[in-house]
Amino acid sequence: MTAFGFQVEATSGAARAGRVSTAHGEIETPVFMPVGTAGTVKAMLPGSVKATGASIILGNTYHLMLRPGAERVASLGGLHRFMNWPGPILTDSGGFQVMSLAGLRRLDEDGVTFASHIDGQKVKLTPESSTEIQDLLDATITMAFDECTEYPAPHQKAAESMRLSMRWAERSRNAFRARAGYGQFGIVQGSTFEDLRQESAEALTGIGFEGYAIGGLAVGEGQDEMFQALDFTTPMLPADRPRYLMGVGKPGDLVGAVMRGVDMFDCVAPTRSGRNGQCFTRRGTVNLRNARHRDDPRPLDDECACPACTDYSRAYLHHLIKAKEILAAMLMSWHNLHYYQQLMRGMRAAILGDTLPDFAESFASAQRAGDIPPL
Repeated sequence: MTAFGFQVEATSGAARAGRVSTAHGEIETPVFMPVGTAGTVKAMLPGSVKATGASIILGNTYHLMLRPGAERVASLGGLHRFMNWPGPILTDSGGFQVMSLAGLRRLDEDGVTFASHIDGQKVKLTPESSTEIQDLLDATITMAFDECTEYPAPHQKAAESMRLSMRWAERSRNAFRARAGYGQFGIVQGSTFEDLRQESAEALTGIGFEGYAIGGLAVGEGQDEMFQALDFTTPMLPADRPRYLMGVGKPGDLVGAVMRGVDMFDCVAPTRSGRNGQCFTRRGTVNLRNARHRDDPRPLDDECACPACTDYSRAYLHHLIKAKEILAAMLMSWHNLHYYQQLMRGMRAAILGDTLPDFAESFASAQRAGDIPPL
């Protein structure tokens, strides 16, 4: 069976074009992972997700452990078979969702006890149980269990949170069942403090993981501060392992983070925005709910090859949204995911050709120009 590995094929500044080898296929980087939290990318069939160019998707420990249950998924052949996605799957450890529960959780050294958002039942999640659940799901890439530090946090609180996550990372690694083609990523924490990020990165590399994620960003700090944190964090991570920025982001975030050495991304933005009639395009964001699209016969983007753009007019898409038709969510989600994959492919080609700064400038210029109004 294929060994889990990462190879850098080209660089352009700090950016890298690479290839991740896994038991479920290869992943070309930089890569965007559509979010399939509960075993489905919302409003999309697996074949449609594949058609956008996606090579890996994300599932979530917290949601799948509560419903339908990791043991049930395992008994039915694992998450790949259960959701009909044969390619690689990365599973979030549940740490971010547990953080978002706020007053419904109790955290201690052992783990987190919380009330299920489904039925209120008390559930405990630890580094060991999170890792076991991800194993039962047959995740290609397992994430270490961590506490996602709230923002803003004073230095002392951020340090305490980060050090707890590092102790949990070691326990997660000890609980991980090594198999050919499977990997586990540690998660760098430390809020926006450089010294804490350095301490976290050193702790994780000392433990040793197949890849390294950057957590605790895109939680309210803003793009400028996020980029500053990436400027000092990505150089701290091993050059021969993939780097994953969790929960990011909008198209401009992706371009800026790739230029700072990030390889992997996930975010709910393309599908969530699509379900709400908001579309990402090469000329910025277009809100198809707006009345100005009501009589517009043009495609959403005449250079996009997705079905929403090749087969339908803006007027029809606007109508679907106003009529609250399910097809609106399907087509808009497809478009947004297609655009994200197109953006990643464009950056990869620019890195391979060592022209990423030119690509980034062209991207920014087109985004500034904005959507062309109807005649």
